[in-house]
Amino acid sequence: MSLHLIKLCVGAESIEDLREWVSRKAMAAMAAGLEPHSFHTTRMVPKRVEELLEGGSLYWVIKGSVQARQPLIGIETFTDGEGIGRCNLLLGPEVIETELQPRRAFQGWRYLTDKDAPRDLASLSGGGSEMPLELRRELAELGLL
Repeated sequence: MSLHLIKLCVGAESIEDLREWVSRKAMAAMAAGLEPHSFHTTRMVPKRVEELLEGGSLYWVIKGSVQARQPLIGIETFTDGEGIGRCNLLLGPEVIETELQPRRAFQGWRYLTDKDAPRDLASLSGGGSEMPLELRRELAELGLL
């Protein structure tokens, strides 16, 4: 069973904003001769790295709901210029839409088990992605989606 991380997507108003950020990061990496993945820097280093890298993802909370995920492909630790330990969460280039799951704001990241993770929209019967986002959000808040 995979283990995942969940984090607020600060500054993004929509999945499209997240996709644009990922695209910019991938283009910058390719321009530097690196793999086209994006990364997210965090101060705390996950202790359960092996479990996270066995098929785990970073689930993004956008505007109060989990809306998307990116596969975790690596975790690199480093010390910044001020001597503070940090880590880069290396993320796959695809942004996968998930069913909406309301979440209150929190700081940092949290672990998320497979059983608690929202399903990918593509895996849901009937697609689900044709429904307008606001309607999906309201149904999710009511526990009907």
